[in-house]
Amino acid sequence: MKLWGGRFTSRADEIMEQFNTSLPVDYRLYKEDIAGSLAHVKMLVQCGLLSSAEGELLVQGLTSILHDIDNGDLVIEGDYEDIHSFVEMHLTERIGETGKKLHTARSRNDQVAVDMRLYAKNKAVEVMDGLQTLIDSLHVKAAVNNVIMPGYTHLQRAQVVTFGHHLGAYEQMFKRDKKRVGNALELLDENPLGCGALAGTTHAIDRDITTSLLGFAKPVDNFLDGVSDRDYMLELMSDFSIIMMHLSRLSEEMILWSSQEFKFITMADAYSTGSSIMPQKKNPDAAELIRGKTGRVYGSLFALLTTLKGLPLTYNKDMQEDKEQFFDALDTVLDCMEIMSKMIDTLQVNADNMKAAIKAGFLNATEVADYLVAKGTPFRDAHEIVGKIIIYCEAEKKAIEDLTVQELAKFSEKIADDIYDYIDYENILTKGNKGIMREVGK
Repeated sequence: MKLWGGRFTSRADEIMEQFNTSLPVDYRLYKEDIAGSLAHVKMLVQCGLLSSAEGELLVQGLTSILHDIDNGDLVIEGDYEDIHSFVEMHLTERIGETGKKLHTARSRNDQVAVDMRLYAKNKAVEVMDGLQTLIDSLHVKAAVNNVIMPGYTHLQRAQVVTFGHHLGAYEQMFKRDKKRVGNALELLDENPLGCGALAGTTHAIDRDITTSLLGFAKPVDNFLDGVSDRDYMLELMSDFSIIMMHLSRLSEEMILWSSQEFKFITMADAYSTGSSIMPQKKNPDAAELIRGKTGRVYGSLFALLTTLKGLPLTYNKDMQEDKEQFFDALDTVLDCMEIMSKMIDTLQVNADNMKAAIKAGFLNATEVADYLVAKGTPFRDAHEIVGKIIIYCEAEKKAIEDLTVQELAKFSEKIADDIYDYIDYENILTKGNKGIMREVGK
């Protein structure tokens, strides 16, 4: 069942029919396709290209199709080339010959372009909502778990921070992601309906009418660009890839933190699995799957970039491949954000283990150096002195704060009793790194 064929004298090969159809992929555009058609019909009536009676009949038919699909009374399947032909042919079956007038002054090229832009607009908002949910989960978990923990560089214990401050770093990442998606949404908010196949139409249409009805900010400026532009999909998929990179980094840390070696957090059973052979195992599979699915989203982005890189203007059938990549990347990022939000909501923070890791990691060594500098020691000399103190502590199996002032004074005569307040971990956070405490409490 096709919307074309008058100039053909024989049928396409059966394998070509299957190869050519996009209905198994673009069926999900049915709401946007019908919305675009409804706006197109109303514009045609206002421009005098359809009578009011014809317009009412077309609107009734399209509305009934939408209602029946939503209710499950009409299943999107069968020998149709795409969602556009499915809707139009069912419309003609329902209302008769008037259904054939739906496509007046329109091409499938601008039809699919408007469908995808509408879909992308709606889903971009959904992604932003998902990001906000994740941001809120991180913020709440951080606010109630403002406990000290090691901060790391090179995956080596470096300086004391708080768990809340650590989660706050990811909160900032996802806030930037939300801005990026919002920027992409603003750029794509243009209406391609009315571009025709590539050069508009000789019918006296009014593109501003459909732009207003469909809620776009403006019509596209160039017809050729309007039907062939997929930049907005690439931009959103780039944003999805960055979101997944951030989710993957957070997943990696949660995997490490939940290991027996760290024991900083305990993952909820709902987002863990066990082993078929080892009864003691509790695997962080949800986080591992998010980490693994990141490459899948990257792959979708590069697949579409590769598809588009050598295409001449305007529409080419290669562009049918855009939807499957976009849909898969979108579905993946939405699922991963939801799972991550729930993992954050339900994880347990093991504060005692975090504090123990601080004591074993000499995380106040930098503050000892700062103390010596404040007493007039050049920083490079202070750095060397503290290095020797660490060697001594390792040999004696002591923390720096557990050394007596007499032991510390062996390394520098400038060390006195006031050093203990200076290197106390809580004091380091409240005095030396006030921004860490402020961020969690805001």
